[in-house]
Amino acid sequence: MKINLEEMTPQELEDLQAKIEKAKEKKHRENRKAALKAAEAAAAEFGYTLQELVGGAEKPATRGRARAKGGDAKYRNPENPSETWTGRGRRPEWYKAAIESGKSPADLEI
Repeated sequence: MKINLEEMTPQELEDLQAKIEKAKEKKHRENRKAALKAAEAAAAEFGYTLQELVGGAEKPATRGRARAKGGDAKYRNPENPSETWTGRGRRPEWYKAAIESGKSPADLEI
């Protein structure tokens, strides 16, 4: 099928473009569905579901430095005890202000 774009009106070109976009989307959906089906079949050959292999599985431990345990607060804002900081990451404004006002980190420890 040959199409002479030079002879088409702007409206015909727009209609053709819309048809092309719909056809591309349909092909992408079909290809994705076929790829998913093939991946599920490959996982099944080894006795797994695809979800077991790619969805929610734990990641292997990383090498090098151990990751810090989060959540345990080390410092507390004396003016607002609900504000705490673990001592990791960016220093909170209340911590900076307390240090600038003459308090030591030991004064802020929990």
